[in-house]
Amino acid sequence: MTRMDKDLYPFFIVLFLTVVALVIFWSVLDMVVLGASLAVVLLPLHRRLLQYTRPVLSSAIITIGLFALIAGMAWATLMILQANAGLLNQIFATIGSWLDNPAIHPEAFGIPISRGTLSAWLSKGDSLFVNYWATLTDNLLLIVLKGLIFFISFFLLLLKGKALKDRVDQFLPQPVKNYVDQLMPVTVDTLYVIYIVQIAIAVLTFFIAIPVFYLLGYGNILFYSFLAAFCELIPILGSSVAFIIIGAYALARGDMYGVLILFFLGYLVVSALPEISVRPVLVGRRVKIHPLIMFIGIIGGILTMGIVGFVLGPLIIVLLMKSYRIWTDDRKGAQGTAVQETAREAGP
Repeated sequence: MTRMDKDLYPFFIVLFLTVVALVIFWSVLDMVVLGASLAVVLLPLHRRLLQYTRPVLSSAIITIGLFALIAGMAWATLMILQANAGLLNQIFATIGSWLDNPAIHPEAFGIPISRGTLSAWLSKGDSLFVNYWATLTDNLLLIVLKGLIFFISFFLLLLKGKALKDRVDQFLPQPVKNYVDQLMPVTVDTLYVIYIVQIAIAVLTFFIAIPVFYLLGYGNILFYSFLAAFCELIPILGSSVAFIIIGAYALARGDMYGVLILFFLGYLVVSALPEISVRPVLVGRRVKIHPLIMFIGIIGGILTMGIVGFVLGPLIIVLLMKSYRIWTDDRKGAQGTAVQETAREAGP
């Protein structure tokens, strides 16, 4: 047994334990990934605070600030939903009555959507926007545990992330270390732009939804626009959920004019257009990836991995493209060196 083979023992042990940990903690891995990605994005702020305080205190200040921001946004959302509880109850009650009427049910018009499917959609929407207190209570333990994992991961990776990277770098072969060093900048850029663009599109959705709901004529323009922006801010929802719910409400009322407005101006323009054009273009421009490829990464990641796919989908696409570019550049460099050596040997 050679020394190199013996040196590989720790690597295989760590690799095996990592795979076991991923299998065991897969259900909460999304919180670790989100916490790690946000730690990378906020690392510049951490470095700035280090000029004035210790690493532990800086990490604690940023973590507490992030917690306060998320808690404040959650509280404000619940207050807005509570203030409009009567309207939400009316919307879902109208849709429910419409679904219970077989004469106007979609199946009567040949639309291939079963009653069970529609009822399941209605139940999910009701639990999210109407009976949210019951939903929070029923899932309180899971929410608390995932929240703890998220903030602990965020705090530890903000505090020890650089030290962990430096320690890993000590055991990497130099070619692998060079390769990782080339991937780090594009990883940071990708994570940064993912979060910034997500917030920007949610804000954009609020403002461009206002004219749509004004034309709809149902009143409560700001609340409907807020609902669309809130759904857009949550990656696994998207503003299309808000337009589908309000569209179903318009259909239940027999308002075909409202249905057309919500479909063409709401769903296609306000909801779909930013996802198809604005987001892939903004993300792709920062990391120099074609918008169509970024669109596949974003949508594919969310569909296959849920909320964590919102980060991992585009990140994996970017790293694959960057890896290919590094490989082709190395190949070109190696070929150029070989040509120069051949010419030198063939020279006089």
